[in-house]
Amino acid sequence: MSAMVEPDRFGVRPMTPDDLDAVMAIETAIYDHPWTRGIFRDCLRVGYDCQVYVEDGELLAYCVLSLAVHEAHVLTVCVHPARQGQGLGRMLMNMMIHKARRAGAETILLEVRPSNRRAIGLYHSLGFNEVGLRPDYYPAPQGREDALVMARSLRV
Repeated sequence: MSAMVEPDRFGVRPMTPDDLDAVMAIETAIYDHPWTRGIFRDCLRVGYDCQVYVEDGELLAYCVLSLAVHEAHVLTVCVHPARQGQGLGRMLMNMMIHKARRAGAETILLEVRPSNRRAIGLYHSLGFNEVGLRPDYYPAPQGREDALVMARSLRV
């Protein structure tokens, strides 16, 4: 059982362009089809809520949240492979849920690969439900993979 990581105690802060080397190192270690540095730069440029988790000077996780009128969209949440399963992803998700609610969003959405059972389990445990399917959404080694669309109501 992993312990809950508290964001204020362990260094969650806004992502900056100086973080992109470390972000890209994690991104390329995790994904066969990673986001590009340009995608992360664009997320910063347009003002998405981009956060990193740093411990002992090492960037270990990051997330990107898009906030719009009445809706929030988790664009990515990623944890260094050596630190997965220790509560960092849950902590970042809880932080994004809290930020979305505070910003007035009524719903928070995300897409996830059906093959990513671990992430789906996390999202279900946080109150997300499957609400749709986006066919051929993700690039995959053998063509394309669908995305499950998951959502959670933020109404109190």
